[in-house]
Amino acid sequence: MSHKPFIFFGTPYVARDTLAYLVEHGYTPSLVVSSPDALRGRGMTLTPSETKVWALEHEIPVFSPEKLTSDVVEEIRSYGADYAVVVAYGKFLPQSLIDAFPLGAINVHYSLLPKYRGASPVEAALLAGDETTGVAIQRMVKEMDAGDVLAVKEVAIAPEETTRELRPRLVHIGAELLVTTLPAFERGELMGVSQDHEKATFARKIEKIAGELDLSGDALTNWRTYRAYAESPGTYFFTEKKGARTRVKIKTATFENNQFTPLRIVPEGRSEMNYADFVR
Repeated sequence: MSHKPFIFFGTPYVARDTLAYLVEHGYTPSLVVSSPDALRGRGMTLTPSETKVWALEHEIPVFSPEKLTSDVVEEIRSYGADYAVVVAYGKFLPQSLIDAFPLGAINVHYSLLPKYRGASPVEAALLAGDETTGVAIQRMVKEMDAGDVLAVKEVAIAPEETTRELRPRLVHIGAELLVTTLPAFERGELMGVSQDHEKATFARKIEKIAGELDLSGDALTNWRTYRAYAESPGTYFFTEKKGARTRVKIKTATFENNQFTPLRIVPEGRSEMNYADFVR
């Protein structure tokens, strides 16, 4: 079965895994657009994005512009693609770029829009203690995450689930939803449903300091914060022993009888250990 040509925009593993699923199901983009190589890791080595690495390994052309300038838009337009698929790209698409595609651009967003528009919808759902979340396929417009919803899938959140488990699960569900949505989208049969903009909420970009916990504080708040930031930026607390202040990373934790308790931790400068041994 032949498909219309499209261009894929994406950067982290969330996008890579979606791209891999698309290709596996017969949707190979003409071009992958990903963020430029960035300094990463302890050695601050210039490293390509996960999506770029995967695309090059599978012989798909990659374009990594610093900015989406008019020249870049024209370069992308020259590929003659009918539409764009955008998954965690990391940059706003200007209207000129959206308009470069006859069928427009669609985006996979990990919330039940208009709830949790923005950069951190998965974290926002866990911070709020939501019992359900979902994935929405939306038609992109200039305003962030405000386009018509083409398809949606609601998902229950397990009580112990953190971003480490929930995000990959949503990515897989989103990729499945995308593949089942694309045939009707390519035929121009999906009109979409307008969002109720008055009900929109926003999930801002997460700062590293957001992961700091006060173990003497509210246990439920600590539990929700741990679940939301378990994958990134991670949670931690400070402790003072013999006049020395130590930063302690939390690897795993539990919430029982309204008590939040770290299980596995990594004190600064030491190896991973049991929290019970650390406080003994």
